[in-house]
This record gives sequence, structure tokens and C-alpha cells, in this order.
Amino acid sequence: MKAARFHAPGKIRIEDIDIPQISSEEILVKVKVALTCGTDVKMYKRGHPKVVPPITLGHEFSGTVEETGQKVANKFRVGDRVAVANSAPCNDCFFCKTGKPNLCEHLLETLIGFSVDGAYAEYIRVPAPIVRQNTYVLPENISFEEAALLEPLACAINGIDAANIGLGDTVLIVGSGPIGLIHLQLAKLKGAAKVIVTDLQPERLKIACKLGADVVIDASKEDQLSRVKEITGGLGADKVIEAVGLPQTWELAFQMTRKAGTTLFFGGCPSGAKISLDTERIHYEDLTVKGIFHHTPVSVLKAFKLISSGRFNGEPLISEEMSLSELENALIKMSKGECVKIAIKP
Repeated sequence: MKAARFHAPGKIRIEDIDIPQISSEEILVKVKVALTCGTDVKMYKRGHPKVVPPITLGHEFSGTVEETGQKVANKFRVGDRVAVANSAPCNDCFFCKTGKPNLCEHLLETLIGFSVDGAYAEYIRVPAPIVRQNTYVLPENISFEEAALLEPLACAINGIDAANIGLGDTVLIVGSGPIGLIHLQLAKLKGAAKVIVTDLQPERLKIACKLGADVVIDASKEDQLSRVKEITGGLGADKVIEAVGLPQTWELAFQMTRKAGTTLFFGGCPSGAKISLDTERIHYEDLTVKGIFHHTPVSVLKAFKLISSGRFNGEPLISEEMSLSELENALIKMSKGECVKIAIKP
């Protein structure tokens, strides 16, 4: 089969490799759509300390079941259209047993696109824990493109739940990339009265408007802090979600949060990055500052239900389609901010 193999930062090669062999508890999926992701872009540009090349990247995907292991043949059948998350917890470690399966100590052991060959290929082996917990058969009305958004949507649901958005809240989303645009829709579904979105790229802000943003701020032309204060009567936003992943935007998100508000740091900064926060504000203004990581089986299930219901609009998040041979160009294009996501079709 054809697979896009990551060998080193800036080096991806399309190679012929063997179709994966599966165990009795695994399934083999023929990839129909694999979506580009900011994590893949970062890995392509600078590698990852826990990823050992060569490996096939790609962890947002959907497809059809090509083969089933003997022990899961009663759950999945050849030809089933499936959406698959990129990991699943062990349910036995300290963090799993204390209600934080997203921090499972064994997550990396079967993490698709990191320790297990990913979806930028014609076929992918789905590890047993993921088959058991985070693989779903699609209803006929859902496209492969929509289904491939299962993983990022699940992560965003985990984040939006942590933000604890209340009815009538003013929510500020810093960044209108894929994750910011997903959070925008979720904030609306949670009952936010006003959602403000900031970004440096006008084209992305146009998409945010189409998806229901009440106010957009072009950060290339306006001072975000001043504008947010103006919109909120000098208070700041009730809930602020940082969806960029840069130290300076983390600090800015904190500054734009009102007294007794919540700042959610969703975007992951480069390893070793440091930020400075005003401890006086945290203490005397009763602020909540949260980090959030990954997804859980519960958030994956919620994501699947939301996609299946048709209430989540994934279409504007996919800018175009490309072939597997064009993957490197797709990642470069995404890194330049020229698209939201690209659907790779092996």
C-alpha cells in the first residue's frame, strides 16, 4: 500500500509498505479521508520528542472496515463506514481510575500517528483499545469528511465542558483556526449569548461569521484587549478560550478575562515555553485558570452524537481536497494559514 512516511523534520516520502496485519481484537480500515491537523504541521516542521521515525502521521480520519479480528467480528463488519478516534485509555492506571482518562499513563502506547502508524496511508490498523472504546459505525447521512472531524471535535468538547459556559455568557475565542471555529459552534450550543472571535487573518474571520460569531476582531488592525473591553463594558469576557498555542496569546487571553471569569488554555505552546500571569489578579479577582488536554471516551461519544445529529457544521472547516502524494504541500499550505483543514484522500 501507499503511505506518507515521516523520516525527519521537513522530510515526508510516499512509500510502498506492507498492509498492516491485525490481531483478533483489532480492525483494518481503508482510509477514505484523513484531515490535516496543526499537530501534524508542528511535527512535520520540528519533529516530536516522543515520535520515533520513520512513521506514518495522520490521526483525524474515517473509512470503511476492510478486515475484522475474530473477537470483534460481532461488533464490526467488512464494509462498515466508521469514524475512529486516535487513542483510548487503559482504564486501569491512576489517572483513569480517578476520572481523568485523557491523562492515561498508557495513552502513548496505542496513539495513532505518534506510536502507531497513522492515517496518511491507504490502510490503517486500529489498536484494540480504540476498537473497544472509540470506534463508531456511521449513519448513512454522514459523510466521510464530517466523520473525520470526530477527534478534534471530541477534544474541543472536553475543553468546552471544562470552560463551564453558562446560559447568557459572553465567550471570547482567541484564534479562528480549526479548533477555534469548533469551539465557536460549541459555545453557541452551550447557550452563550455573545461569542467574540479574534484572529490575524480576515479570511478565517469570515468563516467565523458564517458559523455564528456575534463579533469578530481583526487583530492585525485592532488592539484586541481594548476592543474586548469596549464590547464588554470594560469588564472583559466571562469565559476566554485560547485556541492558538503561543505564550503571548496565552497571556493576552488571561488579560481579556473579567473578574471571577475563566481562562481556558486549549492551544498547546512549544515545549519549554513560559508565561507571566498577574498573581494579584488571580487572587483578588477570583479568577479561574485552566489547562485542558486531549479527549475522553465520553467526549468522543458526545462528538459522535453531535456529528450524527447534523447540529455540528463541519463543512466550512475543510478548505479543499488533495491526494496522498500532495500531503507535504498540504501541510506547508496549512502552516502558512492559507486554509483551515485539507482532506487527504489516499
